[in-house]
Amino acid sequence: MLPARRTTGLLLATILGIACGDAGTQTTAAWQSDGGGVVDEGGSTEAPASSDAGDVADSSSGMPGSDSDTAAPETGAMPDLPALDPCPRIRVMVPPDEPLNVRPDPSTGASPIGALPSGAIVDVIEEVVGESIEGNTQWFHIPYGGGDGYVSGVFAACTLEEPPEPPDGYYLPLPCGMAVNCTQGNNGATSHNGLHAYAFDFGVPLDTPIVAMAAGVVANIYDATVPGDPCYDGGGPECGPAGNLVIVQHGDGTSTLYKHLNVVQVGVGDEVERGQQLGLSGTTGYSTGPHVHAMRMESCGNLTCQSIPMEFVDAGVPVSGTPVVSQNCP
Repeated sequence: MLPARRTTGLLLATILGIACGDAGTQTTAAWQSDGGGVVDEGGSTEAPASSDAGDVADSSSGMPGSDSDTAAPETGAMPDLPALDPCPRIRVMVPPDEPLNVRPDPSTGASPIGALPSGAIVDVIEEVVGESIEGNTQWFHIPYGGGDGYVSGVFAACTLEEPPEPPDGYYLPLPCGMAVNCTQGNNGATSHNGLHAYAFDFGVPLDTPIVAMAAGVVANIYDATVPGDPCYDGGGPECGPAGNLVIVQHGDGTSTLYKHLNVVQVGVGDEVERGQQLGLSGTTGYSTGPHVHAMRMESCGNLTCQSIPMEFVDAGVPVSGTPVVSQNCP
């Protein structure tokens, strides 16, 4: 028979050996992951939900005085963490005079279903792989026009910026308190048809300040018609493209157009408040006399998009010959 002290020592050694062996087994199991992430279509890598890789593993093994045996989790699993959306919205990155086409699928094979102006911020449904454009296969699936569409990642950049707030209404494009007549309303016989069906003309003296109907961002301008040009003092349909103009994009996804200006006083990308001066009235382009041509329209990215019905907060829906008084006051 062994002495009691020796028996106790052997028993303690046996217990310690078993404990150390168990701890080593736990450590191996905890770090033997199948490894790797799942590469999504946008090129980002997602760690598996049960993986111990990444910042959590690095921080536990690198803590002063820590022991990998004791740091290993008992279950070998990490808690699920909420995923971060790497691209909730995009900003359109094209020159002001070159709108970005929206396609029905992620390719240029089908005709565009619309367009977005430079600087527009839109939500992203998902990132997908599509036709290679300049070596880039990234496309963005976006909501568009009550449906959806796709734009190439070559011409858009991910952003965390929020789109501007929708306006609380649209006011006359005239200084506060100014009284004028509506000289042509919706579906007017002279020129308000087709794209311009829901436009309004207001007769104003030359160089009257023209102001924003609602807050927004200047999406486009045209100011190339200057004194001495054939269409500076007006003309027929052939002068249509020569009318100086400003287009303001609003937070509800629509834009407003201000045309026939003598002078444009804002630039593309400028943020404007309701009632802020955009330019001075004139009779440039297709015009028979001094007036401002104003309308709300779709944001298609072009200088003229399809007009849409609107009602002024301070004037309703004026018809030809109706007097109006602007309440577009600061």
